[in-house]
Amino acid sequence: MIDSILSGLWAGYGLAVPVGAVAVLMINMTARTSFRNGAAAAIGATTADALYAVAAVVGGSAVASALAPVSTPLRWAASVILVGMAIRIAVQAMRQQRTGVSEETQSNESDLRPFRAYLTFLGLTALNPWPAIYFVALVLGRQAQGDQTPWQACVYVTAIVVASASWQLLLAGGGAVLGRFLTSQRGRFITAVFSSLLIAGLAISVVVTD
Repeated sequence: MIDSILSGLWAGYGLAVPVGAVAVLMINMTARTSFRNGAAAAIGATTADALYAVAAVVGGSAVASALAPVSTPLRWAASVILVGMAIRIAVQAMRQQRTGVSEETQSNESDLRPFRAYLTFLGLTALNPWPAIYFVALVLGRQAQGDQTPWQACVYVTAIVVASASWQLLLAGGGAVLGRFLTSQRGRFITAVFSSLLIAGLAISVVVTD
C-alpha cells in the first residue's frame, strides 16, 4: 500500500507542478478576486485530473491481462512516452527562458463566483489531452509490472488526487505574492525542470522491476 501511495503522489505532482497557461490563469484570477474563487478553480482542475486517473486505472485494468504477453515491450513503450513528455517540458522551458517569451492571460472576472470558477477550470483542464496520455502511460506501465488489487488502485488514485489538490490549492492560496514568482519566467522554468525530473524518474521506475 505504501508503494501505491508514494507512486500516486509522485505521479500527481509530476503532472500538476508545471505552471502552464491554466495555472497562470488560476493564479491571476485568485489575485484579482478571492481565495474562494481560487480554491474552487483548484478543485475543478483536480476533479479533471481525478477523472482521467480513474479512467486510466479502469481501462488499464481491463486490458492488462490481454497485454500480459507483451508486458516488457509495454513497460519500455510507457517509459519512452514519459521520457518524451519530460523532454518536451524541459525543452519548452529552456526555449522560453532563452527567448524571454511568456504567456499573458486576460479575462473578465468581476462577476466570477466559486461554482462558475469550478466549472470553468474543470472544463479547461478536461479539454487538455495531456493528462489522459500521461495517466494511460503510467497506469499501463504499472499494470505491466503486475496486477493491482482494487484497493491498491483506489489508494493510487487517491494519492494522485491528494497531490494534485495540494499543489493546485497552493497555487490558489499563494495569490498575488506567490503568483508573481510562479508566473514569472524564472518560476515557470524552475517548476518545468522540476516536473520533467519527476516524470523522468517515473519513466525509470516503470522499467525497473524487482
